[in-house]
Amino acid sequence: TVIRAAILIQNWYRFTMARLEMRRRYSLSIFQSIEYADEQDQLQLSNFFTFMLDHYTHPDSVSHIFTSPSVSQVVDEGLCLTEFERKIDVPDSYYGPRLSFPLTIEDANALLHAFRNEQLLHARYVLQLLCETRKVLKEMPNITHLSTSYSKEITVCGDLHGNLDDLLLIFYKNGLPSEQNCYVFNGDFVDRGKNSMEILIILFAFLLIYPNDLHLNRGNHEDYMMNLRYGFTKEVSKKYKDHGKQILCLLRDVFSWLPLATIIDSKVLILHGGISDTTDLDFLNALERNKVRDHIHVGVILFSLKNLAVQMLRSSFCYLQILDILWSDPRSQNGCTPNKRRGGGCYFGPDVTAKLFERYNLKMLIRSHEFKPEGYEISHDGKVITIFSASNYYEEGSNRGAYIKLNPELIPRFVQYRVSKYTRRQNLQERVGTIESSALKSLREKIYAHRSELTSAFAQYDLNGTGKISVNDWAAAMESVLQLELPWRMLRSQLAQMNADGEVDFMSCFYDLKIGQPIKEVQPALVETLCRYRKDLEIIFNVIDKDHSGLISLEEFSQTWRLFTSHLGIDVYDESLDKLVLSIDYNKDGHIDFNEFLEAFHVVHRLEKKAN
Repeated sequence: TVIRAAILIQNWYRFTMARLEMRRRYSLSIFQSIEYADEQDQLQLSNFFTFMLDHYTHPDSVSHIFTSPSVSQVVDEGLCLTEFERKIDVPDSYYGPRLSFPLTIEDANALLHAFRNEQLLHARYVLQLLCETRKVLKEMPNITHLSTSYSKEITVCGDLHGNLDDLLLIFYKNGLPSEQNCYVFNGDFVDRGKNSMEILIILFAFLLIYPNDLHLNRGNHEDYMMNLRYGFTKEVSKKYKDHGKQILCLLRDVFSWLPLATIIDSKVLILHGGISDTTDLDFLNALERNKVRDHIHVGVILFSLKNLAVQMLRSSFCYLQILDILWSDPRSQNGCTPNKRRGGGCYFGPDVTAKLFERYNLKMLIRSHEFKPEGYEISHDGKVITIFSASNYYEEGSNRGAYIKLNPELIPRFVQYRVSKYTRRQNLQERVGTIESSALKSLREKIYAHRSELTSAFAQYDLNGTGKISVNDWAAAMESVLQLELPWRMLRSQLAQMNADGEVDFMSCFYDLKIGQPIKEVQPALVETLCRYRKDLEIIFNVIDKDHSGLISLEEFSQTWRLFTSHLGIDVYDESLDKLVLSIDYNKDGHIDFNEFLEAFHVVHRLEKKAN
């Protein structure tokens, strides 16, 4: 009896753990699929900007996205320190760090202490730090060469994405950068998290103090357009209202000077995304990297043409090279194909890796760019390592972060961690429940933003107009519209109701959701369109709003909207839009606060609203 009871308990435990793991995996799949779909939207947006240049009444309002300003337009490069000191006063009421250049380790420690206590560094010191960082980066090669003979071990960190707590934990566990403690940070320092600026300040400060011992590679998020979409631009503008425009301008230039890759002992290649079958390290090392600015909206347009006319792209080889090393992902199948899930870069197989290794006598490729539940992943028979250092990336408890320690024998040792603020108070079931709830919320919002298309797709299977279809047909309709490559049959119970006959009530997908809107008179189709493209429109309006005031004219708003809908082939009534725009010009001065306007068009979870 005791043995039988033990077996029953063991089976119950295994079944429970298996179900929890299944729920965790499909929740992470939802997050990642939505993330990649969002990056695909960036492709569409990049194409729109070229369309906009050709059709906009005032093309100078948007041309600056293709020609970023130089530092000299912000300040005389040779007088950065003195000019900012003369022009920007630091009041006595400021209690944060006061930097003096050249920086010392005491300055770096003061910054770490201030940021732990949620203090801001004054704009004068930020601008001075960026100018000095640019000088150092400008002297660096495109590909940095390091040797373990000068350091017992080299630490390689992946994406941080504005998660300051992860960087502080890495330094706590692994020690601060120094001549005896060399670091390589492999891009994507910014966006998504709320402390991207603080991470940059810390990394740049240590770069100035130890330029031979702290090394930075560029990621795909060190980019003007990506920053507009994923939060860094908004973070800087909010934290530094008076000097945000200068800081963003300097950052755009600093990002263009970040090295593209690092090679350790001529054997280990470190770059952010990956490689392709055309990756040429000699070419990458020779190009003028600062002139290949803002790769995403130029290179991604070229990526979209790649299958149409390869011969047209030879003159743009450098853009595609950079796009590949910043955006590509490994896969287990041989070959090199366009990375359609992300909208840029490629998928590269073990044969592509082997070919590059043979050509350059390499042993290992370390890359980042991809979320990994355990913080790292080994692929291509141990030749390719993905390292991801942002823990809790999608949700509290969703993943560990990790970094790599490389010794002189170039044997990687992985150190995992998770910043724990709330998860220690939760058991495993509660943690998985939190992750699952957040993932399903994001998925439902995407479903509702495509309500019209989904309803049409469902109707094609509902030939008798019953409002019910089979599970297989429901899953096929969901994938045909959303194209997220998710296990829809498994997710059905979380998203739609089923009757006793096993048929899905397809309209139940939308029962607990609605779209917020500022006025009731606006046609539903327009509201749904504004909700669906809210993020794209926010970027477009931010580009037009060159002074970062948050205001654009009614004329600019209307013309941009009409161009946008024309480019995407969206059919909406001008009269409905005009009525809507006039209703939100509250003080009747011919300008609107577009952020406030767009915020009104979001998916509302009715159950949550009642709870609040």
